[in-house]
Amino acid sequence: MRLKNFISICAVLCSLSAHAIAQTTSLPTNATPAAVSPSPGLNAVKEAPAAGHVRITVPAEKARPLHIPRLDKPPVIDGKLDDEVWKQAVVLRDFYQINPGDNITPSKPSEAFIGYDSKFFYFAFHAYDEPDKIRASVAQRDQVFGEDNVRIFLDTFNDQRKAYILGWNPLGVQQDGITTEGSNTDYSVDIVMESKGMLTSDGWTLEVAIPFKSLRYEAGKDKLWGFHVWRNIDRFNDELDSWVPISRDIPGTLTQAAHLTGLEGISTERTLEVIPSLTLSETGKRVSALSVAALAANPAAVDPGRMLNSPIKFDPGLTLKYGLTPTVTLDLAINPDFAQVEADQTVVTANQRFPIFFQEKRPFFLEGIDIFQTPLQVVHTRAIVDPDVAVKLTGKRGRNTFGLLLASDNAPGNFSEEERTDPLTLPGIRRFIDKNAYIAVLRLKRDVGKESSIGLLATSYNFIEKHNQLMSVDGRFKFGPQKTLTFQVVGTASRRCFADPRADLYQPASSSPCYDGSDQSGNSLSTRSRYRTGNGFGYNYNYNMSGRHFSYQLSGQGRTQDYRADVGFTRRRNTNYHDLFLSYNSEPKPKAKLISWRVFNSTRTNFDWQGRSQNIEDEAQIQLTLQRSSSVGFGFVGSYERLFEEEFGVARTFTHDGAFFGPDPERSTRQASPYIFGNSRPSKKYNFNFFALHSTNAFDLDFGAGPKYPRVSPIGLLNSSAPLDPGPGGQWDISLGVGFQPTNALNFSLDYNKSRLVRYDTGRVAFDDNIYVLRSTYQFTRFLFARARADYDSLSSNVRGQFLLGWTPNPGTAFYLGYNDDLTRNGYSPFNGQLEPGFRRNGRTFFVKMSYLFRKSFGS
Repeated sequence: MRLKNFISICAVLCSLSAHAIAQTTSLPTNATPAAVSPSPGLNAVKEAPAAGHVRITVPAEKARPLHIPRLDKPPVIDGKLDDEVWKQAVVLRDFYQINPGDNITPSKPSEAFIGYDSKFFYFAFHAYDEPDKIRASVAQRDQVFGEDNVRIFLDTFNDQRKAYILGWNPLGVQQDGITTEGSNTDYSVDIVMESKGMLTSDGWTLEVAIPFKSLRYEAGKDKLWGFHVWRNIDRFNDELDSWVPISRDIPGTLTQAAHLTGLEGISTERTLEVIPSLTLSETGKRVSALSVAALAANPAAVDPGRMLNSPIKFDPGLTLKYGLTPTVTLDLAINPDFAQVEADQTVVTANQRFPIFFQEKRPFFLEGIDIFQTPLQVVHTRAIVDPDVAVKLTGKRGRNTFGLLLASDNAPGNFSEEERTDPLTLPGIRRFIDKNAYIAVLRLKRDVGKESSIGLLATSYNFIEKHNQLMSVDGRFKFGPQKTLTFQVVGTASRRCFADPRADLYQPASSSPCYDGSDQSGNSLSTRSRYRTGNGFGYNYNYNMSGRHFSYQLSGQGRTQDYRADVGFTRRRNTNYHDLFLSYNSEPKPKAKLISWRVFNSTRTNFDWQGRSQNIEDEAQIQLTLQRSSSVGFGFVGSYERLFEEEFGVARTFTHDGAFFGPDPERSTRQASPYIFGNSRPSKKYNFNFFALHSTNAFDLDFGAGPKYPRVSPIGLLNSSAPLDPGPGGQWDISLGVGFQPTNALNFSLDYNKSRLVRYDTGRVAFDDNIYVLRSTYQFTRFLFARARADYDSLSSNVRGQFLLGWTPNPGTAFYLGYNDDLTRNGYSPFNGQLEPGFRRNGRTFFVKMSYLFRKSFGS
């Protein structure tokens, strides 16, 4: 599965256009602002090639900062673009097609309008087009970049490192996020703004009012903002048009931005946002219909179970946000409602030896999360499971960015009634019951030079007998226009129970920190863990050179055995990973059947801190970009993998056996894995994607996969409790996705994932997991929707249904009415493990969730 995940990520990255954005004309310090952009035509100068590169010179009219006029009165935001006041705005014309074309004439002309007053930044757009061919739907918020849209980048600190990216489709549906140069774009950000769009006889028009109090910014006399205006025409192979020309020779987006100025006399109001929330829920859970004594007397007894409904849960919460200055924000959450409206994605869990990463979805933590993100993921706020109070201070002053997060988490001390009353587990948890963990995160970052930065990050996690402190230094340095180095170095100190795979078993006293309960006879469970202090080290580096055609990257990371990041996410310890990545992109031909092609080769290796090789892989891939927003790719991975028994439990010594069966403490295979992938969006109504990989000699780790697929190794067939005996087999991983949108308001999607492995030595199926996910959304209006989702996992025989009616007029104000159902079809009883034909309900939940944004401004 690690191989499939890596290839899937590569496939997604390859499917993106390789248009790196750069502007060779830097802004002179004495530049004269332009009041209104004239119509110079597409006169970007392509200079003679130098060392194989084509240099772009930006027209002088677009290289100078635009002076944004102050409007006499606010326009009416109705999408009609007919207010006289728009004649006072600065007008942007003469766009350039930057993808798939290279600074050529766009397929359709565009006009943008910009103005402001003391409280709002105004933006309007006229997209000329054929009305019957425009791709637009009543989409969900943050789901508009898959159809026709316009977007604006606002680098409100002009630091060329981070910017708001705000987008709208032809109906005015919004998408907003924060993009970080050299990194990803975070679309979890939601800002309050007003927008309306409409189709017209000559295309579509859009009007937007963005409150300055929704942004973090620096403004005033002689202050500059970096900005881009892009238009996306979906049917023309995802065409992107930009107001400024783009050079593909130099990577970066914000470094090529145009600039605006003149934003003076802006209100310096401080804004308080208060969002009270309330969740009402009623949950039913299937419990045993037989007593513990009855099951013990007759383990084979039929136990149909019964539904036990819990009392209605009343869960109020309060979230506050206060803008101390236009650049600094304080957030406070008291008993916040962190319930997710939609469940996590169903994923394949069979044969997994490492934890699976799930994205953060909770609004309080998503606000400003980019400040805390680093390559080694030392902060992953899902580690804060159920806080009763949390506070966060984030902002930027000059070249310094900072963030502070404090939280008290109920989850470590929150035990079920069954656990609190079980005489076997109670002695081990009594000292933890109803106790909280205390978490702190500090982030400091300073801009260095024009495009570089260096930062410090510290985290602290403290719970009873579990303490973790972490300190990290990271940086990003740009060497010339094409080369970038990023790094992170981490040190950790932990006081907790550490498992020692070479230690002998012992029975700890009930007062021991490593005590984990008792057996049926009352004896404490044996363990190899020792309570001690452990210090760890981690590192990450990435050296990247991105050119017009050729790029390379050298990257790596590592973590020692005692490395712990309890406020973050760690996939694997005691490993070092290094990768050399080479790629070549062809010159695009927008009108040809084959628009462009790309090839890459990646050579990567893992080895532990004892110097033993864990994995060596070499992957080659080619991807073809075709007309009708389509692409197809092929690849091959050859690899050598080794497994060591101490990674799975016990290492053999003179006094005890190891985790692996037989005389050999390790296993190894040579694997060959060809794959194919592709995607297409031939029309507004249809889209599909696929991925298929077959691996020879893929490891069955011999874990078994539940009642349907017990262990199938030779020794596992004889004795299910025998030590593990990993062995090679043939594995298929297949993913298919289809989307269908019959109307502007209704859409369906069906996703299918299959993972199947057949072991060679016994010819038995180790696991065969098939996951189906059907989603449907009907968008009554921009703000009112109904959503249904059904997930089926064949491995667990689990069927989950989710139904949701939602009203979300703006960020912070929402109303949800939902029902979740959890069933098993032809599955196994959770009480005695017997097969249960037909459907059995495991649980269900009804909920109502509501919140309302109160916004009050103070000051002038």
